[in-house]
Amino acid sequence: MPWYDVLRLTLGIAVLVGAAMVLLRLHRVPLGRAPVIAVLRATIQLAAIAVLLSGVTQWPLLALAFVTLMLSTASWTAARRAAALSGGRRDAVFAVTVGSVVASGAVLLLGLVPWRAQQVIAVVGIVTGNAMSTVTLLARRLASDLLAHQAEVEGWLALGAPFSRATARLRRTGVREALIPNLDQTRNTGLVTLPGAFIGSLFGGASPVEAASFQLTVLAALLLGGAASATVFSTLAGRATRLPRAEKT
Repeated sequence: MPWYDVLRLTLGIAVLVGAAMVLLRLHRVPLGRAPVIAVLRATIQLAAIAVLLSGVTQWPLLALAFVTLMLSTASWTAARRAAALSGGRRDAVFAVTVGSVVASGAVLLLGLVPWRAQQVIAVVGIVTGNAMSTVTLLARRLASDLLAHQAEVEGWLALGAPFSRATARLRRTGVREALIPNLDQTRNTGLVTLPGAFIGSLFGGASPVEAASFQLTVLAALLLGGAASATVFSTLAGRATRLPRAEKT
């Protein structure tokens, strides 16, 4: 990439992030420098990924290492967000892994994408990121709801109900709310947005029909992965032995 394109890209991103920071500061949203740090981390990580992907065709084992890295990072991120729940860290790691492996494995075993390193990494990356987001949303919603409805849960427990029964309604609501973004994305694909998998396939030389087929495959995999991650995490959360503690900000 020529230096002037790099400069234009850098300045453009700086303007976008700066505008976002100004809006958040004006609204007094307590995020601090988190957006800036997130973009800087993304820049470094994408640069590293670009180097790794360039060697995937020569060294296929790099694909396995990269998939492992994605799963580890996603699991760690979700685990941090689920720390307020009893056993939340462990449950988050397991739920993200199950959702990613089930959905990605189904796509590959059904022959919906070829067994090539680039395609495998693309599918696993998209599905794993979605599993992480789903578990994060569910964990945060569940922790908040359990604290807000503590009297209801304790009432069930006082009547002799197990923790899974006392929290069943809240966990079902949490799963539903965590899956709504996936459903909205699927429902409005092609009308509101043109998702990245579709655009990326077009830029990669695929025909519009091939790009649409790949995007449909990805959307179905996201639904399966999200449902698997959410229901697994909800089931494990129902085996907790105590209510969550208030999250520190």
